[in-house]
Amino acid sequence: MHLRLFLLAGIAAGAFSSPALSQQTDAVTETPQIGGTPSSIGTGARDEDAIIVTATRRSQQAQDVPIAVSVVGGEHIDSTGSFNVGRLQQLTPTLQFYSSNPRNTAVNIRGIGVPFGLTNDGIEQGVGIYIDDVYNSRVASATFDFLDVAQIEVLRGPQGTLYGKNTTAGAINITTRQPTFAFEGRAEVSVGNLGYRQAKAAISGPLSGKVAARLALSSTSRDGTIYNVTSRQKINEQDNLGLRAQFLWEPTTALSVTLAGDYSEQDPECCGTVFVKTGATQRPLARQFAALAAAQSYAPVSLDPFDRLTDLDASLNAGNKLGGVSLRANWDVGPGNLTSVTAWRFWDWKPENDRDFTGLPITIRSMNPSQQDQWTQELRFTGRLGALDLVAGAFGFKQKVRTQGVQEQGPAASRWLLSGALANDPSVLAGLRADNDIRLDNTSAALFGQVSWHVTDALTFTPGIRVNYDKKNGLYDSVVTNAQGQLVTFASTDPRIVAQRGVLAPQRFDVAYNDWNLSYDLKASYELTPDVLAYATYAKSFKSGGVNLNGVPADTQGNPILAAATVQPESVNHYEAGLKTQFWGRRATANLAAFRTDIGNYQALVTNGQLGVLRGYLASAGAVRSQGVELDFSVRPSARFNAYVNGAYTDARYRKFVDAPCPPELSGGAIAAPGQAPSAPGTPSGISPANCDISGQRLPGVSKWSFSFGGEATLPATVLGLTGEAYAGYDGSYRSNFSSNPTPSVYTWVDGYSLHNFRLGFRSDRGINLFGWIRNAFDQHYFEQLQVPSGNTGLIVGNLGDPRTYGFTIQAQF
Repeated sequence: MHLRLFLLAGIAAGAFSSPALSQQTDAVTETPQIGGTPSSIGTGARDEDAIIVTATRRSQQAQDVPIAVSVVGGEHIDSTGSFNVGRLQQLTPTLQFYSSNPRNTAVNIRGIGVPFGLTNDGIEQGVGIYIDDVYNSRVASATFDFLDVAQIEVLRGPQGTLYGKNTTAGAINITTRQPTFAFEGRAEVSVGNLGYRQAKAAISGPLSGKVAARLALSSTSRDGTIYNVTSRQKINEQDNLGLRAQFLWEPTTALSVTLAGDYSEQDPECCGTVFVKTGATQRPLARQFAALAAAQSYAPVSLDPFDRLTDLDASLNAGNKLGGVSLRANWDVGPGNLTSVTAWRFWDWKPENDRDFTGLPITIRSMNPSQQDQWTQELRFTGRLGALDLVAGAFGFKQKVRTQGVQEQGPAASRWLLSGALANDPSVLAGLRADNDIRLDNTSAALFGQVSWHVTDALTFTPGIRVNYDKKNGLYDSVVTNAQGQLVTFASTDPRIVAQRGVLAPQRFDVAYNDWNLSYDLKASYELTPDVLAYATYAKSFKSGGVNLNGVPADTQGNPILAAATVQPESVNHYEAGLKTQFWGRRATANLAAFRTDIGNYQALVTNGQLGVLRGYLASAGAVRSQGVELDFSVRPSARFNAYVNGAYTDARYRKFVDAPCPPELSGGAIAAPGQAPSAPGTPSGISPANCDISGQRLPGVSKWSFSFGGEATLPATVLGLTGEAYAGYDGSYRSNFSSNPTPSVYTWVDGYSLHNFRLGFRSDRGINLFGWIRNAFDQHYFEQLQVPSGNTGLIVGNLGDPRTYGFTIQAQF
């Protein structure tokens, strides 16, 4: 793969070696430099110039924007190894990222955004991901490597007026480096332990007097961090390739058109878990993990998860491809600027999983390959009329998703999943198979506008509004057959088929949803001094209603309960106040925000305790709220030193969820009759409640306290005749404990942890940067996520965080 990358880089360099390029570059005498301390994480502050962001869909200085926004510069992304959103969360405390594989990924801000658990294609995320103004509807895009990124803005709080219905929690706005008419290039190579190899290259320059181009390439590979004793392979590896080409046409000073295309692929043997522990449930003791394992002479390969050993026996794969084409046009029309963004994107997902999480052949195949196409069109006008700054536009979205699911049971399934005489007959469930056809067609359209009224030089009011229409059509069709080729149906009374449909149940339904919604907000900001901005915000927003595409509960005759096939839109009320300040001659920057977000009809994931019956469906959880305080602080006393501390206190809870699924310690027993008291948690053969009231409990995945902190110091130095600066950098993060299950369980609290990363290097004045790095320097043992496999056996498995890694990087800029 790396040979392919460098061959492509060579071809790109040759393409730019044209007469037009030579004529242009003859006049360029100054070589771009890497030297100088990087921007500060969070505030984005730097020694020279102001940080410019596009959070309001027009360019503004970050300190002038009345929005809580974290800014991370591209140079810090490169130097800290934060090459995807998962790594980015270590630098931005209010961002949460959880991924058991690319499809089952959650990106939340302030604890809200998307249900925690298996992905349901029929809903949308609450954190919008935008790359160069193009919306990426599938959260899997967050797992790919950042490619030639100039800057990332994490916008906190609802952004529905300008960024759409999918941003009730916030947005991640990624800006890549653009084509230039001055020739420039950059290259980077990193090597490290665990077979880590990463190469990046970018080249930009003119093709003619009016056309410029930029080509960027990236490749990352690394050995897996877990050893599978069954396949004798390391799993959870990295294997990423990314390409982007951009062409800029500037026929006049008033018009620019950029055509961009990108392609990324991943093909790792991923994503596996390790045994963590077992916890008592309310199933009979003979049906809990220890007894079931002993009955088949099975024991986990290790009882210590940080031995990093697993014995998963099904094939693992997380292969996926993502890419698209966009056309962006910016036209200065005199009173303002007109922008058009037209884009098509695709995502192909080819997974293989071990859904029983053990080395036994219980579920021998589990996969949901999926293909998605999306088309978006945005027209936007920005301008100024007297004391008014205007933004107005229209947005259209079309999405098609097709998924083909397969689940097949193996010879150990009967003993594990059944009771009585049938449990001793492997042929009952061996070869039992569900083939799923899942389809979604999603259409959305919106009109939006925002006005900033500068009442005085200091006081500004900014109202905004967005009208949105959504239409979703879905199909879920699961056909179940046994090893004899018989259809498994609810009409049959054959005891074997009755047992089989208790494990994999057939179901088919069509579902449709459409609705209009209105978002609006009002911001007021006041410049107390030239360096102190106070602001307050109220926002009324929503997240679109959805359709359930993982199956729904059925009645006693097996008919789908269609009332559960749709889920209502979330209704969001958001309140925020903040201060943006600079002092000490603008050497220090401190931004403070306090917020409260109330959500009605919160879209929560509900899971069924039996293996294979349901993969999880959506239901309205009543109400939740998230509130807290955030601080981004950076200080730059001299050009030789900078430091930052970013912190967040987040209290995110279910305000009302009276019929939630119960945690494993209260599941698996006979369901309590009306008036009957449930047994104590973890009582074998106990009485389980039909559902649980978890009102007041914490939302999953949210740490009350989270921090990022770091700094860099430099000294003048000369190395091998090159003048420049030596530097030492440090970046750390801390988060307190969090729940790793939609319903909090005593078995799934992840302990708090801290991570510490160091780098030591030399930057020359001529664009060379060499540094060694060590990440998770103290080899902190931590879980990214704990999972509760279905079946109520008490098994808990985990996704491990990376161990200590170290290596060396060389960067060149010319």
